[in-house]
Amino acid sequence: MTKKTPHESDVSFIQALAELLHENDLTELQVKRDYGENDSLNVRVSRQTQMQPAPAAQHVAAAPAPVASAPAPAPAPEAASEGDPASHPGAVTSPMVGTVYLQPEPGAPAFISVGAQVSEGDTLLIVEAMKTMNHIPAPKSGTVKRILVGDGDPVEFGTPLVVVE
Repeated sequence: MTKKTPHESDVSFIQALAELLHENDLTELQVKRDYGENDSLNVRVSRQTQMQPAPAAQHVAAAPAPVASAPAPAPAPEAASEGDPASHPGAVTSPMVGTVYLQPEPGAPAFISVGAQVSEGDTLLIVEAMKTMNHIPAPKSGTVKRILVGDGDPVEFGTPLVVVE
C-alpha cells in the first residue's frame, strides 16, 4: 500500500475486495485507488488454492471432444501433436481473470465457431471481470482451429482460450 494520509474507508474497501475474491472464486485481485495528487492506495489481495489448476486442465481436455465430433479425422492428430495448447503459436490467451462468454447475450449466436474465418480485431469472445464485459479480439486473421473454453467457464490470466491459425 502506498499512501500519505489514512482514509477510514480503506479497511472496509479491502474487506470488500476480499469478499469479491471469495464470491467470484478468483485467486488474485489488484486495485489502485486514487484520492488525489500524490495520494493513492494500491491493494493486491490474493489467495492460494490447490484446486484451481484442475478445472483448467478439465476445460482443455473437455473442449476437444466437441471439436473432434464435427470433423473427426483432422483435429484428432492435430490435438495429439499440439500437447499444451498454450504453447501453440496461434493460441489466444486470457488477458485477465474472469468468466468467458461465447456470445454477446444469452440466446444470440456465438461470436465464433470451429472452422470460422476471422479477421484481425474481430471479437472472439468476452471475458467478464468485475461486471465489465471485455471483448477479446483476434490478434491476427485466420481460421479458428480450436475453442478451448466453454460458455460461462472461469478463466485465469494466461489461460488459453482459442487457437487461430
